[in-house]
Amino acid sequence: MDIGGTKLAAALVEPGGRIAAYDRAATPGGPDLDAEGLWRALEVLLGKLVAGAGDPALAGVGVGCGGPMTWPAAEVSPLNIPVWRDGFPLRARLRARYPGLPVRIHNDAICVAVGEHWLGAGRGRDNVLGMVVSTGVGGGLILGGRLVNGASGNAGHIGHVVVDPGGPPCACGGRGCLEAVARGPGLVAWAREQGWRRESADATGVELAADARGGHPVAVAALRRAGRALGVAIASATHLCDLEVAAIGGGVSQTGELLFEPLEEAFREHARMEFARRVRIVPAGLGQTAGLVGAAALVFAQDRYWSAG
Repeated sequence: MDIGGTKLAAALVEPGGRIAAYDRAATPGGPDLDAEGLWRALEVLLGKLVAGAGDPALAGVGVGCGGPMTWPAAEVSPLNIPVWRDGFPLRARLRARYPGLPVRIHNDAICVAVGEHWLGAGRGRDNVLGMVVSTGVGGGLILGGRLVNGASGNAGHIGHVVVDPGGPPCACGGRGCLEAVARGPGLVAWAREQGWRRESADATGVELAADARGGHPVAVAALRRAGRALGVAIASATHLCDLEVAAIGGGVSQTGELLFEPLEEAFREHARMEFARRVRIVPAGLGQTAGLVGAAALVFAQDRYWSAG
């Protein structure tokens, strides 16, 4: 499963990583939604997926979910899912629904990093940063061929690397975090402040990207601002971790050269050590399925990606 602020996605994944069946639904919202309502929506999605595949034998349950969360217990408090923000016992609920199966839950961006290392743009490399640039900005680290969890399971959280100490406030309480600058809603807010679609309170990142492709100067500047912030952050991460590949996924990354060109430009300006300049910065090879494949790897490739017992 891949649980985020805008979508719920679920897949049946074979041991080699091939997606055999897939379904998704918009993450419910509205003033009447509560924590149990969201759980019921997830149950409906799961039941429909498994029944549609003829109730196959399951090896385990792997999940990527927005954070923060307690790890590995996986009581989740996603910043981008308000009804679960006070803590929802996701792992306990899934263990009750699928008794006897291993249930392994990690941050959604960490699952993207795992998927990209297992079968995507980082395959065959031992030192990989995987990133998601979407509603938020997150990441995960593979070093020495294994997932690095850190003390609390949050290693690789590049979205809260500070790229501009005087920059915009961040939902974490800090200021100038990469996430505050580069996440999709932040791009839209900044562009509207500069005059882009100021009259449209419901303007979206999709519209911003379309206008940027059409040459709108403010939309182009918004993506350039985000790309340069990403380049600065990846340069810092590369100097710290001696990376080989940085793979970037998520909706904002789909804007292509409008984002990647200023990203590479800023990275080359700031990655001055020779070893750091060798890193490859590439789009996620698995696209929007990276998180689902990575969640499956928590079950099927546990020797590299799951160390919580």
